[in-house]
Amino acid sequence: MTTRRTFLATTIALGVTACATTPSMTDTPPIVFVHGNGDTAGLWQTTIWRFESNGWPRERLHALDLPYPLARDDDGRPQPGRSSSAEYMAFLKSEVERVLRATGASQVVLVANSRGGYAVRNYIQNGGGAHTVSHAILGGVPNHGVWHEMQGMSGGSEFAGAGPFLRALNAPKNAAGDEVAGPVKWLTLRSDSNDKYAQPDGLWLGKRGQPTGVTHAGPELKGATNVVLPRVDHRETSFSPAAFDATYRFITGRAPRTQEIVPEQRIVLSGKVSGLGVSSTDPASGSFANNLPLPGARLEIHATDPATGVRRGAPAHAQGIGSDGRWGPFTAQPGTPYEFVISAPGYATTHIYRSPFPRSSAYVNMRPQRVTADADRSAASLVILDRPRGYFDPGRDRMMFDGQNPPPGAVPGAGVSSSRIRPALPPRPVVAEFNGERIVGRNWPMAEGHVAVLELTY
Repeated sequence: MTTRRTFLATTIALGVTACATTPSMTDTPPIVFVHGNGDTAGLWQTTIWRFESNGWPRERLHALDLPYPLARDDDGRPQPGRSSSAEYMAFLKSEVERVLRATGASQVVLVANSRGGYAVRNYIQNGGGAHTVSHAILGGVPNHGVWHEMQGMSGGSEFAGAGPFLRALNAPKNAAGDEVAGPVKWLTLRSDSNDKYAQPDGLWLGKRGQPTGVTHAGPELKGATNVVLPRVDHRETSFSPAAFDATYRFITGRAPRTQEIVPEQRIVLSGKVSGLGVSSTDPASGSFANNLPLPGARLEIHATDPATGVRRGAPAHAQGIGSDGRWGPFTAQPGTPYEFVISAPGYATTHIYRSPFPRSSAYVNMRPQRVTADADRSAASLVILDRPRGYFDPGRDRMMFDGQNPPPGAVPGAGVSSSRIRPALPPRPVVAEFNGERIVGRNWPMAEGHVAVLELTY
């Protein structure tokens, strides 16, 4: 495979189209979306909507949900509640085979964010994926590590650039020194300088002033088409409109008709309720994310007033969660904001407020909250602003949380994706705005075990 240069997003129309194949849009390949460390299939919701808005059949768009999405501290040592690189690769392999059987296709496209890109590379290089994958798109994948060799950071981690896992993946594949294996067509997407996991300084690793040994170009791979997306953050390398545009062009060889999400008149929602694990050796250390079903939980959905967050009448939907964790289907009303309430033993009753859904989705995945910090437990109420598909950057974004700009905890540079406030009672409207998206929720009494989350979609 010949080495390809790095393209800025402004040249992507020439650079990517020139090196990508052009399958007929009447025979769209199935796409499998692969999430990152600690994440869920739900993060691909807006990307899937954008593909659908450009005519991609919904049944050919699949997002996987790794049961234990967090990487081990040391890849070679078992760790409860976490997965190894080999386990993620095996899970991806089984999902690809399932999608091929379901669609009758001979190959899939793999689109991955962050750690998910490791599984993609491992599968193509070591798991037989070179025959079943036509295109691999890697957004924000720390292909040369989050750190190279760094005091206090595990050399056995997947994320160690000098560790055995990445050394093996990055070993030259041919005389040209390419780091990617053919005949798969490869695209990497990275930020110019705003990815918290591609930084020369250890600030976001808790080691300010210490060199990481990696650069902003760490996600690039020799032999791939490497595209730079200006100002995007780590997650936006996959979930932003610019990332969708680059991905679509690479797969199809043409520009998408639109980067916008085209609304539907009939909106049907479903998803999964999963839980949070607790360390058996140190329960006081807090919770860790997983994608295991949370049977026995209960979900209620309420339509809310867009100005006050007050519920409009009886629940629009209510159900218990079974052994598979699935919920739905629920037919939502266009333009209506909803409050999703999850209650389960051992968790706070979690009120998740979302802006109106423009389209149907089978990936409305949710986790209830556990409250462990003393400052949160002793507060009158707790409201969390969460942006799952990106970070807050006061130097880039227009945002406000309960009248505060920037939101508490948001600091320069895109490295923080959630913010917390502890309003006094009685309950009242709490408003969040981010780059044009507006959510109105309400605070609930912490003494009664309630937490509110204002979850941004975009």
